[in-house]
Amino acid sequence: LVVGIILVAINPYKQLPIYGDAIIHAYSGQNMGDMDPHIFAVAEEAYKQMARNNKNQSIIVSGESGAGKTVSARYTMRYFATVSKSSSNEHVEDKVLASNPITEAVGNAKTTRNDNSSRFGKYTEISFDQSYQIIGANMRTYLLEKSRVVFQSENERNYHIFYQLCASAMQPEFKHLKLGRSQENNLLFI
Repeated sequence: LVVGIILVAINPYKQLPIYGDAIIHAYSGQNMGDMDPHIFAVAEEAYKQMARNNKNQSIIVSGESGAGKTVSARYTMRYFATVSKSSSNEHVEDKVLASNPITEAVGNAKTTRNDNSSRFGKYTEISFDQSYQIIGANMRTYLLEKSRVVFQSENERNYHIFYQLCASAMQPEFKHLKLGRSQENNLLFI
């Protein structure tokens, strides 16, 4: 096992002007260490190693709830889409992350630390062609916290989908499910 670069990033909980296209272009083609540590520097190194050695690369984004993992992954995908000059009309990260609301509804819940806490892991694989342009992506989820379906700690909630279904109970397409308000329903909804 070879471990490469490690970047410690902190979620500032506000937008910063350090993730725009000008910054992407500034990091593109640079060697690691030539510029300040940045998620784009890590992405550039992985992209160069893939192209130079024709070997798969992995970037692990890890952290506690609210640390900014989803946002960091989005910036990395945007970096790859920009530097690979992907020919698709829509950025690949938009296509991959378009599934996020559905994934989050089924896999995220309110906890005491975060209103939208992921209760699962996510593996995203980005595919490139021979000229290193993005041609697609796959996302897999794992380690879903199944116990949350039947039990939550005080001040925590079940998965968002439960409350979204209950809120839609009066819609004609959901009447056959015989849903009521979330306060009236048992926690078992599957």
